[in-house]
Amino acid sequence: MQLYGTYTSPYVRHCRIALAETGQDYELIETDYAQSARLAPAKRVPFLKAGDLVLNDSLSILKFIRESARRAFLPDVEDCDLFALTNTALDTAINLFLLEKDGLGPAQSGYLARQAARVHDILEALEGRAGALPAKTDRFTDGELRLGCFLDWALFRERITLTEHIELAAFLERMKEYPCFANTPPRVT
Repeated sequence: MQLYGTYTSPYVRHCRIALAETGQDYELIETDYAQSARLAPAKRVPFLKAGDLVLNDSLSILKFIRESARRAFLPDVEDCDLFALTNTALDTAINLFLLEKDGLGPAQSGYLARQAARVHDILEALEGRAGALPAKTDRFTDGELRLGCFLDWALFRERITLTEHIELAAFLERMKEYPCFANTPPRVT
């Protein structure tokens, strides 16, 4: 099994965590923007090759990883919603990050200002949810893992601060005690 991606991608990180949790062997093939544009129809990472099977999104990759290990993927609606809401913030934050590299930001576009507000509002909603999450340091759900990957990436890329989000900060600190999460931090290679 080959997972194409980067060490900085929060989507790739989530897949790497799931692979570590399920004990599946894989090869991470570092892939840049040009390579992903050439090799994947979605023109992004991650994508996965397992024999003749090619998957082009972290959602389908995670489903494949979990189900091939006979584990459930997003089995309850609340965790599915946490995953989806977090994913919306993550997609939006990454798009804003990439557009800012090209000199486009919320100050230049009403649409981008609304997208920045979207990330802010989702963080507020997630702050409310984080206080209700169980205080644990292992066996996280995929919704919780996606939240941890988003928060750690957004801090790494200086997209957010958690000074006003005490519950999210506490949640992330608990996640950092989980070996599968702690061993996969975002980093530039």
